[in-house]
Amino acid sequence: MAKRRLDITDIALAEVTDEFLAFTNQLRDTDHASTTEGLEQLSSFLVVAATLLDLKTARLLPQGQMEDELDLELLEARDLLFARLLQYRAYKQVSLLFREQMTAAGMRIPRTPELEEKFRDILPPLEFTATPEVIAALYATAISRDHTPPTVAVDHLHLEHVSVAEQRSVILGELASRGRIDFAELAASAETTLVVVARFLALLELFKAHLCDLQQDTPLGPLSVVAAASGEELRSADLGESEQDAEPDRED
Repeated sequence: MAKRRLDITDIALAEVTDEFLAFTNQLRDTDHASTTEGLEQLSSFLVVAATLLDLKTARLLPQGQMEDELDLELLEARDLLFARLLQYRAYKQVSLLFREQMTAAGMRIPRTPELEEKFRDILPPLEFTATPEVIAALYATAISRDHTPPTVAVDHLHLEHVSVAEQRSVILGELASRGRIDFAELAASAETTLVVVARFLALLELFKAHLCDLQQDTPLGPLSVVAAASGEELRSADLGESEQDAEPDRED
């Protein structure tokens, strides 16, 4: 059709059928019908023949002014079939081009030349600019480094136990010798926050035992701790073990 510029309606269905039968007989005689190539040729012939028959059917439809939507759909179907035939032809040509390129590439063998023997042991010139003094300085720096493995400090996770009874004895000693101390002074002389808490608990126990008194002259003013007993009684006071120091019983 493309070479002779024939109209699709000029092709007889009988001619297409005869050509298909002759083609299949030729493949059978050459024993190619059972091969992959023979099946591809048969399927390709069927695709072209079916497309031509669809085109001819669409072209044989009545021509004239299109007033019905069905006629427009038939024309669109005809154009679609013709475009499908052209697309098939383009794919066929591209596949042949790929086959030629793959066949030509299969005959090429890459060459991997090796380096000649006389050049294998030749090394590039060494440009060494470091002086003995520089090397000695680098060595001294390397051996002077601290090679101790790094460790993670866990001291803050295991706090030291602070005894309330010991802090109570400290407060009793201060009251016995001075008679009056400021609570701010007790907090300022504490080493850690836990010591401040222990001294506060010790003051509560002493106040409960009537061994000290708390005075505050003005609201929100300085808080003073005053001895409520004589110095001898304070030194000899024995309140026993603090409840805050006793560990709770653990159940197994």
